[in-house]
Parts: sequence; C-alpha cells; structure tokens
Amino acid sequence: MTDANATDTELSPDRDFSVRRRLFFLEVSTNRIQAMNPDGSGRKVIVADCQLPDGIAIDVGNSHIYWTNMGSGVAVNDGSIERVNIDGSARKVIVPPGVTFTPKQIQIDQRGGKLYWCDREGMQVMRCNLDGSEIETLIEAGRGDMDRRDPTRWCIGVTIDTERRKIYWSQKGPDNAGRGRIFRADIDIPRGEHPANRSDIEVLFNGLPEPIHLEFDLANRVLYWTDRGDPPRGNTVNRARVDIGTEPEILITHLMEGIGIALDVAGNQMFITDLAGSIYSADLDGKNKRNLLWSQGNFTGIGYAEI
Repeated sequence: MTDANATDTELSPDRDFSVRRRLFFLEVSTNRIQAMNPDGSGRKVIVADCQLPDGIAIDVGNSHIYWTNMGSGVAVNDGSIERVNIDGSARKVIVPPGVTFTPKQIQIDQRGGKLYWCDREGMQVMRCNLDGSEIETLIEAGRGDMDRRDPTRWCIGVTIDTERRKIYWSQKGPDNAGRGRIFRADIDIPRGEHPANRSDIEVLFNGLPEPIHLEFDLANRVLYWTDRGDPPRGNTVNRARVDIGTEPEILITHLMEGIGIALDVAGNQMFITDLAGSIYSADLDGKNKRNLLWSQGNFTGIGYAEI
C-alpha cells in the first residue's frame, strides 16, 4: 500500500530528493533479501538463509524489514514471518511456524501498527501487531485438506486502504485457468460475523488468469496488480480505479511470471519482479519500462522505501 500525495503523472513539488531511495527484494532461489538503488546500482545482500521468502514490507518509521517465509514448499504447516533491522541486524521470528501455513504477500499499516498478509494453503487473510502479537484471521476462504486442494481458495496478494479501512486480496485459481479473482471487504469483521461467512465481501474482478501481488495508490485510489498467467491477459501488470467501477487496464506485457510490485507514486514509478529473475521499472502508466536486473535468479516480493 502506497500512501502518497502526488498524482500519477506528476512529481510532488515538495519531495525531498536528499532522502535515500532503496528497493528491497526477495530472491527465492537463494533464500536471500537484497537491496539496491532504484537504478539497479548499489546491490547488496541484507539477509541470508530465509525459507522460500515471498512477501516483504518496510517499516521506515522503526527501521524494520518484515518478510514472509513460505516454509518447506510442500503441504506442511511451517510458514513464518520474520523481522530484521534495515541494516540486517537483530533478526527475529515474530510469527513462528505452525501459525500461518504458507504466508505470501505482506503489507504494513504503520499508522495502525498492524501487519496484513495472505496465507495460500491456509486459505486466509490474516493480521497481527508489529511485534507478532494478537494474530487474527480476517478472511477464511476454506478449511481442511479437501478445500486446500482447490486453488480457487488460495489467498495470495493483499493490500489495504487505510483511509476507508478496506482490505483487498487476490485468489489466483488453478494455473492459467482464467479463474483468478480480486476481492474487497472492510478491514474489520462485521459485528456478529465470522471470517468464513462475512456479508461484506465484494468480488471486484473475476475471470483473471492468475492475479498475484497487489499495491494500492491511496492518493489516486488506484489498485495495481501483477498477473503470472498466460498472455494476452497474463504475464502483465494491471491497474483499475476501484471507486468508479472501471475495467482493468493492462499496463505492461511480456513478463515471465510477474510476482512482486512496488510503487513510488511521488516519483511516478513502479517496480516489478518476475520469477524468471528480472526486475523492471516503469512509469505508473506502464511507459518507459526498463530492466534493472535480468535473468539473475528467481525473484518474488519487492518493496520500495525512502530511508
């Protein structure tokens, strides 16, 4: 989720260009967190020995990096969430194995002091405090081994609208099946209801190839997402204005299994990873796409921060 005050075509006039701008990204093939400048320079390893990392969130105020570990990669409930200082020190497990099955994308609400993430085989959208306490399930799309075999129930990407207190998430469906969906609901469960039977859930988009990670431009109220399914609608970056019912707009094509996305709204930039090992930058309208890294592993989540 990106909280900024610039339009998606202009730089903020009061932007502090002395601030250090950094990208943090996950390399699942080597189980590392790396960082670099937005032009691809200054690359360095921050954390090693992760366990299939997928989602990343940067807490600039407290100088923390949070990330999800999918676990062993098989049908075992051993996912976890960890935290480390931005310089790589003071590594700590905040959500231990056995609490979340296969955690995927993660987002931070700094103002509310909460982490939000999707759990794929757990078929849930969850949240907790920044220290890992008060773990809650907000959405339950399925339960048990039989439901777990149904990919339409898998929760993958998540983002939040902190102003209107909404949560958005994706359920990708089977590979290249055109059954992917993006949902929206209130952040808090309606009184007297349960995560499995909420009355406030909306399906915003369906029939998508395989929607993966989400980002929300709060200032302009635009939802962005990657899709790793087959062309022409898959292997893409997409966006839609969520409050006026517009159809999705395809911004970027010809990715190789698009996964991570991060926005720099004030700088009119997005950053995208694909599983084939590339990282791209582009304008928020998809123009001026260029490669920052090319065929260098298998990348998943990406985060942008000004530190």
